[in-house]
Amino acid sequence: MASIAPAADSLKSDVAIISLVGFAHGTSHFFHLMLPPLFPWFMTEFALGYAQVGLLMTMFFVISSIGQAIAGIWVDRFGAHRVLCTGAGLLTLSGVLVSVAPNFLGLMGAAAVAGVGNSVFHPADFALINRRVSAQRLGHAFSMHGLSGNIGWAVSTIAMLALATAFGWRAAGLGAALFGAASFTLLVWKRDLLQYELQSAAKAAATNPNVTKRGSWYFLRTSMVWFAFAFFFFSTFGFGALQNFAPSLLRDLYGLSLTAATSALTIYLIGSSMGLVWGGFLAKPGNQHERYVAFSLASGAALAVLLSFGVLPGWLVLPIMAAMGFGIGIAGPSRDLLVRTATKARLGEAAFGRVYGMVYSGLDVGLALSPIAFGLLLDNQLPELVFVGIAFTLAMAIVAATALGRVVASSAPSQN
Repeated sequence: MASIAPAADSLKSDVAIISLVGFAHGTSHFFHLMLPPLFPWFMTEFALGYAQVGLLMTMFFVISSIGQAIAGIWVDRFGAHRVLCTGAGLLTLSGVLVSVAPNFLGLMGAAAVAGVGNSVFHPADFALINRRVSAQRLGHAFSMHGLSGNIGWAVSTIAMLALATAFGWRAAGLGAALFGAASFTLLVWKRDLLQYELQSAAKAAATNPNVTKRGSWYFLRTSMVWFAFAFFFFSTFGFGALQNFAPSLLRDLYGLSLTAATSALTIYLIGSSMGLVWGGFLAKPGNQHERYVAFSLASGAALAVLLSFGVLPGWLVLPIMAAMGFGIGIAGPSRDLLVRTATKARLGEAAFGRVYGMVYSGLDVGLALSPIAFGLLLDNQLPELVFVGIAFTLAMAIVAATALGRVVASSAPSQN
């Protein structure tokens, strides 16, 4: 099925949609790291261990993973705008709940609400990009989508630490709520840009036989969905260790100061952002995207193994983190274009929302389990095994990407 939106071929329309979706995506990633920078304050105030604070992120990502699959169906049926606004509103509420949390249970409630809010963004974002952005700019659209997420992570880390240090962790929660409210306001203000998508998505879903005749969940029977799910699970499981524990991990393994160790995550994200930009130029329709994915993830795995030895001088850790982020970041646009190609080949455009919702739930499952697994390693003073685990999960992601590439190769041509 060809793209329906008549304005999708214009540069102005592409830039507007990419920018709006990118800001929304950055908001969701900001809330990914709303809680981890505050872990030291939570641990002190509520007498918690690493595994316990890690459970907050497990709550967040378990709920988000379940919600993404459901949200994908809502997006295919009703369009992205209302779903995105709901998600931004819930993220705003979660920041307020953090600021008034009386105990660990209150923090768990805030994490749960944030997880529900976060669940809508990937299926809605990718449905918009795949329907409204012209084919020749898809690689750059996926690149900017990933880049905006990294910016959201980086801004969150800096902002939450700065606010908590200056005004306390409750004020930091309110700061997160203000950021969510700004995103909600922008989505409401620019709703006309998404109005056509609201109509076309429902029409496309209603005319697709895989959706209407075989049921909304028929897509789960296709192998490409599960290969993609596995890829997202493994590629993000290891990253969860850095996202949640990078400061403690690098402090224990290399003796870095808390400031330097915290900066390492930001440096990693900057490197990843640069990789995403470069990856946007590599991700072109018709390319064998799994090759770029395999090469970039293999480079990241090799650097993770190098860090696991704990023998590098401290000054070299930050450049290695940047290089690892760059290598892994290159995979992002090719990864998303690979999923798009496989979806069009097997299910058609009407299934974009539910497929991206399902496969990106693999990301959330990986990030949900990661804090527990790696938190236990740190609680048992085994920081070197964390980097070994990162390398192993990246290797498994390469296997899954290769399998997904075979699905695309076995499908009819011209599915980009």
